[in-house]
Amino acid sequence: MGKFDVSLIRYLSQEDYRVLTAIEMGMRNHELVPLHLIAVIASLKHGGCHKVLRELVRYKLVAYDATARRKSCNNEGYRLTNLGYDYLALKALAARDVINSVGNQIGVGKESDVYIVANENDEQMILKLHRLGRTCFRQLKNKRDYLKHRQGYSWLYLARLAAMKEFAFMKTLYEHKFPVPKPIDFNRHCIVMELVDGYPLCSIKDIDKPGKIYDELMLLIVRLASSGLIHSDFNEFNLMISDSGKITMIDFPQMVSTSHLNAEYYFDRDVQCVRDFFRRRFEFESDSYPKFADIQRLHTLDNDVRASGFSKELEKQFEEVSETLGLRQDAEHENHSSEEEEEEDDDDEDSETEEEEIEEKPISSSAPPSQPETDQITKLTKIIDTNHLLSAPTVEELDENKNRLYKPFHDDNKEEEDSIDNDDTKSTISTSQKLSSLSIDKDYVRAKVKQTLQRKLKQQHRRLCTKGEAALVTAQRRDQRETIELHLE
Repeated sequence: MGKFDVSLIRYLSQEDYRVLTAIEMGMRNHELVPLHLIAVIASLKHGGCHKVLRELVRYKLVAYDATARRKSCNNEGYRLTNLGYDYLALKALAARDVINSVGNQIGVGKESDVYIVANENDEQMILKLHRLGRTCFRQLKNKRDYLKHRQGYSWLYLARLAAMKEFAFMKTLYEHKFPVPKPIDFNRHCIVMELVDGYPLCSIKDIDKPGKIYDELMLLIVRLASSGLIHSDFNEFNLMISDSGKITMIDFPQMVSTSHLNAEYYFDRDVQCVRDFFRRRFEFESDSYPKFADIQRLHTLDNDVRASGFSKELEKQFEEVSETLGLRQDAEHENHSSEEEEEEDDDDEDSETEEEEIEEKPISSSAPPSQPETDQITKLTKIIDTNHLLSAPTVEELDENKNRLYKPFHDDNKEEEDSIDNDDTKSTISTSQKLSSLSIDKDYVRAKVKQTLQRKLKQQHRRLCTKGEAALVTAQRRDQRETIELHLE
């Protein structure tokens, strides 16, 4: 980790920043960015890129790596250092007039460094630089969910993801009146926030009313959980207290949803950390503390910020539960919409009526249903049998007898043979008979079928979009390769 010295940032030229940006873009799919690719992306004059890189390596903004292992693979090039990544972020924040000067370091941790900064009006703020990859904290796959489905990664990219996640949490919590610092801006792995007037709780030796502070902290944990979030690192190092006793919560990248598999463990650990600290530091112990089973969910902030543990499946379940109450009320409207769809499909009416005649025979053997139920079953059967998006029947279902339910025959000889095999015909159950024997509401089944059709259409649309995007990426790579070959010639 290089020293955070920003005195050089005022002397860097526009070409220096172009080369730094070119290396950052090249590191998206390269561990080491080759020189010819940097020259193509930076678009500098012939020989200018090499001269700029030599100066950047001298000031440790860029590192040249060509070890023996990579030489065997003919893979050598340049990569950004933490200091070079800091300069790109500070340059962007300064261009937005967010910060104007950088002061002393006031905090350091296993994942970040904290500095005091100021704007043009000399208003002091906090600059938090995420530093992932330190030797004291490298088990990110076990401790954090930044990677998700990704296989390859770099520490700079993970630091950027951590900053984006923390800024999203901080902004959402601040908008909902939680005691957190006011977020101002962020860029890459840097977050600018309000300067909190207080002290870390771990540096406090004595408190006049520890019971009052204890109750406020427990209420804060419960309030977070009722909103769908768990801090997961709620201890004396991430809590600040002012002279008036106001509590401020910091450090949010590790927050998870109450729907997480280990949500109860993280909740109990936060509660136990506060209890242990107050017993150890202030000799205060209380038997009253919140439990995860007693939490009542009132809000879904975990859905707003996509917290860890809140998956798309859980989101669909929430939507289904909220819509279940209105299914019966919307059934009448869906009936009219299904009738309109049937009127549009005039070409398929002949085949559908033939299917209905074949299906009515096994139904007549049983007790005949009422007329409204028969109409509803017939409409639902049309939707299931005629729509090509629904899944086709399995091979076992398509034997000689059951095949008539999906493809009617008009041969008289076949009908005579069917009259002989009455036992086999009675054993076959049509789609209408299955639906009539169901105990659930027909309106609910219709709503589920409609939802399945919509999901199939979305999947088809998404598949086409993915193919189009893949084709565009391939074309871009081909153009880039031709440009590089032309440059080398």
